[in-house]
Amino acid sequence: MNNKYRVLLYYKYANIENPEEFRDEHLKYCKELGVLGRILVSKEGINGTLSGTVEQTEKYIEDLRKDQRFKDTMFKIDEASEHAFDKIFVRAKKELVNLSLEDDINPLEITGNYLKPKEFYEAMQDKNTIVIDARNDYEYDLGHFRNAVRPNIRNFRELPTWIKENEEILEGKKILTYCTGGVRCEKFSGWLKKEGHKDVNQLHGGIATYGKDPETKGVLWDGKMYVFDKRISVSVNQVEHKIVGKDYFDQTACERYINCANPACNKQILCSEENEHKYLGGCSDECRRHSKNRYIIKHQLTEDEVRSRLNLI
Repeated sequence: MNNKYRVLLYYKYANIENPEEFRDEHLKYCKELGVLGRILVSKEGINGTLSGTVEQTEKYIEDLRKDQRFKDTMFKIDEASEHAFDKIFVRAKKELVNLSLEDDINPLEITGNYLKPKEFYEAMQDKNTIVIDARNDYEYDLGHFRNAVRPNIRNFRELPTWIKENEEILEGKKILTYCTGGVRCEKFSGWLKKEGHKDVNQLHGGIATYGKDPETKGVLWDGKMYVFDKRISVSVNQVEHKIVGKDYFDQTACERYINCANPACNKQILCSEENEHKYLGGCSDECRRHSKNRYIIKHQLTEDEVRSRLNLI
C-alpha cells in the first residue's frame, strides 16, 4: 500500500474564549492547507480527526502546537493510501463530547488517573478490576477489550444513566475506562469521581494509542476499532486477530458495517455482502419494503424482482 496520506486523531481540553471566531479562522486555515475532516471546537477546547498528505498533516501538527494552548496536544497518527474524508467541517459546539449533565464536568479540574498502555494492560488482568467501555454499543460490537463491560447505549449522553442503573457492578472495584482516542473518558472518568468512586482510571490516548504501543501491541483487544470516517474500522491487535462482530441476520462472524437501506431508519448493522443482497439492505421487513430503499434504487430492481427476493426470506 502506498501510504501517501495520514489520518490524525486528537483533542485538547483548553480555554477557547471565542469558539465561533476560532472556528471561522481554523476553517479558513484548513481549506488553505488542504486537509479534510471533522473538527469540533468549544469553550472547553478542540476535538478533531482529519486526513491529508504526510506534508499537510505534519504542517497541521506543527502549526497547532505553535498555539500555547495546544502545545502538548497528543496526535494519534494512522498511515493511509487516500483521504479518509470527502470534506472539511469545523463546527462550534457547547461541548466537545456531549454528556448533557446539569452540572458539567471540566476535565482540567477533575478527571480519572491516566494509565499508559502497559499500565492499562497490567491493570486489566487484576481480578479486582472492572473495565468499562465508554463508547456506543455499535462500536463495542465491532471490537473491544477482552471482558470489558458493554453499556447498552446508542450515544455518549446515555452513559451516566446506564451507570446509575447498574452501579452495583462498580462497588469495591478498580475502575478502568477507555474510548477511541481518550476525549470521552476525560469527562466520563471525571463524572465517576464526582459521583464518589475513588479508584477511577482511564487509558491515556485511548485505543488508538494502545494498538500502536511497542510494548502492548494491542494485546487483549478483540475485533476491530470503529472509526468515524470512510475507513469505518481499523486493526488494533498486532499479535492476533479475533473476530467478535456478528452478522445482524444470521449471527455469523462479521466485521462489515452498513447502514440500513431505508433512509428514514439508517441503522448501522453488521452485515455480509450476501445478506445485504438477500435482505435488500433493510434491517426489517418494513425497511426492505420502503419506497426509498437505497439498495433497490441503486440496483434498479423492478417490483417483480423485489417481490421475488422478499418471497425468499
